[in-house]
Amino acid sequence: MTSLTREDCAKLDAEDPLAGFRAEFALPDGVVYLDGNSLGALPKATPERVSRVVEREWGADLIASWSAAGWWDQPRTLGARIAPLVGAAPHEVVVGDSTSANLFKTLVAALRLNPDRNVVVGEAGNFPTDLYVTQGAAELMGAAERRVDPDEPALEAALASGDVAVVLLSHVDYRTGTLRDMAGLTRLAHRHGALVLWDLCHSVGALPVELGACGVDFAVGCTYKYLNAGPGAPSFTFAAERHHATARQPIAGWHGHARPFDFSGEYVPAEGASRFLSGSQSLIAAAALEASLDLWSRVDLDRLRAKSLALTDLFATLTADTGLMLMTPRAAERRGSQVSLRHPDGPAGEAIVRALAERGVIGDFRQPDVLRFGFAPLYLRHVDVYDAATALVEVVRSGGWRASRFTAPQEV
Repeated sequence: MTSLTREDCAKLDAEDPLAGFRAEFALPDGVVYLDGNSLGALPKATPERVSRVVEREWGADLIASWSAAGWWDQPRTLGARIAPLVGAAPHEVVVGDSTSANLFKTLVAALRLNPDRNVVVGEAGNFPTDLYVTQGAAELMGAAERRVDPDEPALEAALASGDVAVVLLSHVDYRTGTLRDMAGLTRLAHRHGALVLWDLCHSVGALPVELGACGVDFAVGCTYKYLNAGPGAPSFTFAAERHHATARQPIAGWHGHARPFDFSGEYVPAEGASRFLSGSQSLIAAAALEASLDLWSRVDLDRLRAKSLALTDLFATLTADTGLMLMTPRAAERRGSQVSLRHPDGPAGEAIVRALAERGVIGDFRQPDVLRFGFAPLYLRHVDVYDAATALVEVVRSGGWRASRFTAPQEV
């Protein structure tokens, strides 16, 4: 058990170099929000930025905003702003479409780049979108799909067959919060002739990511979790420069054309990552992302990571005697920015999460038995974590979660 008191936590918050960012978020009074790994909190600057797009750029300037307001270049300008957060060059990242669509595009592109191989390897237990999109892409391309545990021995055994075209892995496991060795697993795949596609949805905005330094081929990530761009915010796509000349994605739309305003009847892919664009994007959603990236341009990612590790370690330590099993690694180098706990009785775990919500602590539950708590260092304090952990201990020990209002079925 940690010897830190709530007063100690308050002192840590007073010394926190990231403390000033909390005031830039709209956070409800009396709530400790530990679900930023599903939907990030609202930056206070976002409503005004969205309103400007709707009322001035669209409402007053109308179609002129495609040029005057930079609408046309928004997928590239936003991509260039995300690039430093993922260790990429500006021309290697574009913003647009959903995570599902971008996973599909990059998977097909990777299969086309490796035409002598016909297997896609994914991880067993990955987020359902990744599994479903992999199934669809493999079926379309006449490829086989294999699922493995992403630990190195299992992955190496799958790669040893010599027929794997591409490997799709999540950088942080959405259930357990386990952080994967991006550099090591990418080298392993390349050594066996396979390309690698990384899902960054649970790592971008939570910790430094180094796609370029790790030699990654493709990556996809969302912006509505730790990047705080709002529900339905666009995804981004990373394509390494070495693949720009030859990568062909399957949804060849107008916005991904090399000369879109020639209105040619034949598709010619654009240069750079722009070839992964398809149709028009939601400029209103992009405005929310732009407001969030204004904030993120001032964040020191090393400080963010240090605080994330401190918060997650504090929560894991304070909740150690609840009887819940810790699923998240204690080793810092293997931990993302969440703590996952397991209850042997799945429905009980869900009831505990709902009982916590009634006390103002918002986490989430994932079937069959995982209680997840995400830690967004920009707006969470040490005292918040102390209070949330104390509430969890009290809920478990009191048995108050057994009340019918917590155990009754609910859809979401």
